[in-house]
Parts: sequence; structure tokens; C-alpha cells
Amino acid sequence: MNAIEFPWLTAIILLPLVAALAIPLIPDKEGRTVRWYGLGVAFADFALMIYAFWYNYDFQSSTLQLVENYPWIPQLGLHWAVGVDGLSMPLLLLTGLINTLAIFAAWKVTTKPRLFYGLMLAMYSAQLGVFVAQDLLLFFLMWEIELVPVYLLISIWGGQNRRYAATKFILYTAAASIFILIAGFA
Repeated sequence: MNAIEFPWLTAIILLPLVAALAIPLIPDKEGRTVRWYGLGVAFADFALMIYAFWYNYDFQSSTLQLVENYPWIPQLGLHWAVGVDGLSMPLLLLTGLINTLAIFAAWKVTTKPRLFYGLMLAMYSAQLGVFVAQDLLLFFLMWEIELVPVYLLISIWGGQNRRYAATKFILYTAAASIFILIAGFA
């Protein structure tokens, strides 16, 4: 990566996460400001994706693009290695669109809106990280980070059997995650 290139994928991944961390600082008693904030952040991130891919992605090339590779925890061999290709780029755009629409569709959520929109943005960030990770341990970490907000969203705002569904969800996905972890260390 050249020194003058902007880290597009890192910015796309971290924008919703950093924005989620700022939610407790927003002065809002009824949740209206937090709703608009969450929707604005999701839309801004989606717009950033469209801009980054429109101006920096070569649709004629099938190689990995917008590659970023930074040593993260060298003692464990972890690298912040992200990139997109012809398969992950549409999935990233679809994730941005669906999460923006999901935040808009959840407009009527009034129970704990700060927590809800914070979890939605954290989940959004981790989902993006799953699709662009080029390091298996980074992929595993993003996958696991994604599970926590999804579990909480299901268990707090889910349907009638939400606790049962959330428990079943976390058991199955955590069990499947063991195979990802084993593959990462193999």
C-alpha cells in the first residue's frame, strides 16, 4: 500500500464501531436523536462504500483490491489484513444496504434505544470485517465479535421465545466457531 492511499476498508469497518461507542454521549431521553444518529451513520458508511468502490475499485480486475496489511499482534502472528475482490465487494455493499434498511425498519423500537442502535452498529461493523478479512484469525475474531450483538439483539428484542432462540443461536454458532479456530491454528 502506498503512503498516500487512504485505508478505505479500515474506515468502512471502523466507522460504525466508533459511532456505536459514541452513542452513550448523545443527549437524548426518548431515543429520537439516537435513531437518527444510527440511521445517519449506517447511511454514511454505505455512501462511503459506494464512493470507495466507484472511484478506487477496478471492476475489470479479478484480483484482490484495496488491500491493507498492518501487523497487529506480531507475537501471535495477527495482521489486520483486509481486501476485496469480485466476490466480497458485492457482499460488502449488500451488507451495507441491508443494515441501513434494518436500522430504518427498526424505527419503532422504544425499549433501550441506545443499546439497540449501539448493538446494530457494532454488528454492522463486525459483519463488514467478516467479508473483507484476509487473515484467518482476523476472520475468526470478526465472526465472534458479530455473535455478541446478534445474541443480545435476539434475547432482548426478539419474539415470544427469544431467550430460547438466542441460546440455541449462540450454542450452534459457538460450536461451529471451534472449527474456524482449529483451522486458524492448523
